Amino acid sequence: MKLPWMSRSDRLRWQSARTVTDLGELMARWLEGEIASRPGYQARYGPEDETEHLVPTLAALCREGYVTTCLQPGFAGTGADGLWWEQRAAVELVVTDPTLVHRLVDAACAAGLFIRINDHHPDGGVQEPPVVATTRDGEPVTAFGGRISRADMAIQWPELNRDLYRQVSTGTYVSVIAPEYGPDGERLWITLDFLTGRRQHDPASPWASRIRPTSPASR
Repeated sequence: MKLPWMSRSDRLRWQSARTVTDLGELMARWLEGEIASRPGYQARYGPEDETEHLVPTLAALCREGYVTTCLQPGFAGTGADGLWWEQRAAVELVVTDPTLVHRLVDAACAAGLFIRINDHHPDGGVQEPPVVATTRDGEPVTAFGGRISRADMAIQWPELNRDLYRQVSTGTYVSVIAPEYGPDGERLWITLDFLTGRRQHDPASPWASRIRPTSPASR
C-alpha cells in the first residue's frame, strides 16, 4: 500500500527499516523535521503546531524503543467553535520489548497517571477500555486506549517491511493519560523525560530537575 504523494526517498527510508530501533529513529527524525512524511499520516505534513514543544520528549521516547503513534497536549479553553474544550495530556506508544513496557507502566503508576494496555499479541493479550481524553462543553469527543482493528492497523503502518509490520502490529500499545484536564496534565511529559533520561533529578533537591544536554555523541 503506497501513501499518496510520499516522495520516493521517504518511501525507501521507511521500507528499509527492519527493526523497531530503525523505526524509532525514523519516527524521531520525522518529528524533528528531517523527514517530510511518515506512514499512516498526511504526506509531507509534520507534527501539529500544538505539539511542537513536545518534539524533544517524543524523539527521545522513539529512540529508546517507545514509538509514539498518537498524542495531545493538555489544554483548556474556548475552541474555534466558541465552545469550551478540555484536553488531558495523553500519548499512545507501541512497545515490543516487555522490559520497556514494565518500565513505562511503573513510571506512569508512580506518577499517578492513567494507563491503558492493549496487547495485540496473537494469543489475545490484554484489552483495556479507553479513557476519555477530550471534552467539548462537557461531552466526550476523543479517547485514548482501546483495541485497534486489523484494518486500522494496516492504515496506521503502511510502507513497512513485512517482518517489521508483524512486530508493531502484534506489539503492546500503551496509552498514558494525565488524570487532570488542561495544562496541569503537562506533567505527563516530565514523567516521560525522566523515563528516557532526558531529564534528571538534581541530587541536592529531589523536587528540582535538569535537562540532559543532547549532542550527536549522545544519540
